Amino acid sequence: MHSGQKTNETEEIGVVVIGRNEGLRLRRCLQSISEFGHSIVYVDSGSTDGSRELALTFGAQVISLDLTVPFTAARARNEGFRRLFESKPDLTYVQFVDGDCEIVDGWFDKAKIFLDLHVNVAAACGRRRERYPEQSVYNMLCDIEWDTPVGEAKACGGDVMIRVTAFESVGGFRPDLIAGEEPELCVRLRGSGWKIWRLGEEMTLHDAAMSHFGQWWKRTRRAGFAFAEGAYLHGAPPERHWVRESRSAWLWGLGLPTIALLAAMLSPMLGLLALAIYPAQVFRLAARGGRSSARENGWRALFLVLGKFPEALGQVQFLLRRATGGQGRLIEYK
Repeated sequence: MHSGQKTNETEEIGVVVIGRNEGLRLRRCLQSISEFGHSIVYVDSGSTDGSRELALTFGAQVISLDLTVPFTAARARNEGFRRLFESKPDLTYVQFVDGDCEIVDGWFDKAKIFLDLHVNVAAACGRRRERYPEQSVYNMLCDIEWDTPVGEAKACGGDVMIRVTAFESVGGFRPDLIAGEEPELCVRLRGSGWKIWRLGEEMTLHDAAMSHFGQWWKRTRRAGFAFAEGAYLHGAPPERHWVRESRSAWLWGLGLPTIALLAAMLSPMLGLLALAIYPAQVFRLAARGGRSSARENGWRALFLVLGKFPEALGQVQFLLRRATGGQGRLIEYK
């Protein structure tokens, strides 16, 4: 998959990899990076599968996060960035990548050239593809999720090349966020006058490894938590960050079921009519299409509607955490 050709100016780019018990996925990730000569920092969040030792064999600096502090991807990336910058203070760009992803050949050069030419762009990301979309409907849904429009964007994902000066200017990621840390960072970057850009180039292959419904449910509940927290932090005008997504989850995941229950108390038929809104919405979204096959459109529509329920639960979880003052804990699906 990789040509083996190193970039001419390897020290302009450093790489931060984060992971926990990624096994073979981490090996693929590190293999996809190491041959290009970039400095690598691997940040481990309590792995028990030899991930730290594996990273050392690829020449990476390894950080093991303090087990007494709750893990977050944001915290891991920040600590990786600090270690990388301490050892390579002249770096211009940092490529963040999750340990379940591998960098596609050519991405480093293409992203660097774009950022070199567009000095007002803080972060550049490309196409993230699912490695095994055919293995489960949940992997396929991830592959659909990654397929976003090219051009100026509001947000990036966890795989992204960021300009060091821009990252430092806003203080990096918010370490307390258990999800949605990348879009939240982008809100602050754009508020400081930077732009975010999504290129049409292939960037990473991702291995979601989702094979059962419970994994999808947890991942979607985490998204609901992120919607609620994002709206809480940046929901005011003009940003209105994730306000629409948050309201949609409340309406479809809690509001309409409540209405259906109240209607059923008056008449079972009224309750059924209220619930009929859900299959009608599935058919509407499927008919609207947007994908290359009826199968993809159908599954996507079904899970978009079904996903409102775990999203609503995630928002309830956020409100409870706010009310009790508790610390956020990762909602892990693997």
